[in-house]
Amino acid sequence: MPVSGLRRRWPVLAIVIVATLGSAGAVVLFVGTIATAGGSSEQIVPTERATSAPPATTQPAGTVPQSSVGTPTEPRLRRPRIVWKPIPFPAHRLAETAAYALRHYGIDTWHLRHAHVIVEHYTASTTMISAWSTFAQDVPDSELHELPGTCAHFIVDRDGTIYQLVPLDVICRHTVGLNYTAFGIEHVGTSDGEILDDPAQMRASLHLTAWLMQRYHIALGDVIGHAESLTSPYHHELYPAWRCQTHSDWLAPDMRVYRHRLRALLRRYDIPVGPAVRPVSSGC
Repeated sequence: MPVSGLRRRWPVLAIVIVATLGSAGAVVLFVGTIATAGGSSEQIVPTERATSAPPATTQPAGTVPQSSVGTPTEPRLRRPRIVWKPIPFPAHRLAETAAYALRHYGIDTWHLRHAHVIVEHYTASTTMISAWSTFAQDVPDSELHELPGTCAHFIVDRDGTIYQLVPLDVICRHTVGLNYTAFGIEHVGTSDGEILDDPAQMRASLHLTAWLMQRYHIALGDVIGHAESLTSPYHHELYPAWRCQTHSDWLAPDMRVYRHRLRALLRRYDIPVGPAVRPVSSGC
């Protein structure tokens, strides 16, 4: 068979294989490429690590394998296109993450098992690769001087491309007091306003955030900016010197704009906003 013929047929075969395995209750994580008729390729993105096989049900198109992070719902909003660009996370970095979680949260694990919060950030840089390179280096951070190195689960680039850096069942250091229960989303840019005024970046960010909310039952009020971290009901920090540590990215007024836009998207796809979340007094 000519190579061109193989390229025309391969996408169909790939879909059949995944569907068959899914119906058998198997968890399939595949990182690779699928050739298309034009000779181009598209990366298959593992959104999370599978820790157990899901029940034998037929998954609607656009879903991803279940994991221990939470119980997903049948999707109303399809998963956005995500480019898998992992940072190095070898065994020693996982061990550093578990030790960090024990010191700061009292839990001896690197697993993100119960995600309740999504924290929005900006990179304070102008390129995706500069942020990715910072997160890829497992060195003590310049501010708090502790291991593991900082990271986020996603970076949203200026053109709307979404990059995933870390599986969703792995704790990332992005927000003091919340890393044990929060997904981190970085946006390439140097201010809240710059990102709010970028249509492509905002569309991608809102889509990603709404999809995570839908999949992991996260309330709208638990979608916060980094600057709002201290008033989250989930904020928990055992190390006294870090108790009041936060950053100034995504201030409350800008997050009100963000959540207003997010609410409109949730309404469009009939995604619940969840219970009202009352900010707590930080005492700081």
